[in-house]
Amino acid sequence: MFLTRLAFTTLFIVFALIFIGGYVSSSGVGLSCPDWPLCPAGLVPMKEFIIEYFHRTVAATTGIMVFATMFFTLRSKETSKSTKIASMIAAGLVVGQIILGAIVIVEKLHALLVTMHLGMGLILFIMILTVFLDVRQISKSHLQKPVYL
Repeated sequence: MFLTRLAFTTLFIVFALIFIGGYVSSSGVGLSCPDWPLCPAGLVPMKEFIIEYFHRTVAATTGIMVFATMFFTLRSKETSKSTKIASMIAAGLVVGQIILGAIVIVEKLHALLVTMHLGMGLILFIMILTVFLDVRQISKSHLQKPVYL
């Protein structure tokens, strides 16, 4: 099922983004690119901005994937109302993460803001995990239906 693969891919990229964000935060390169949304060099990153730029690129890709997952979840006639709600919450969290990410940069990595950014990321992961588990269950139930000849 397409939606199962999409939800799994989205779940994987959200996990990867959290991992990369942890590296950015713990290595101290969070402000290596002090402008938002682009680094001073624009779309083509300079060597000293590469890690933070990579984080922002993966974040943008993650946002697109979360919105695509929501779109196809909402269009599916087989997903439950709770799954549709989880996908909408995930999309709302992406918007919140974008805004909070910008504030984190503007406020020079204030510890409370960075912690909130991580917390929202974890909730986003849980919402996408919820969507994935539901659509995987639907996909499995279709495979187990008996075929009558």
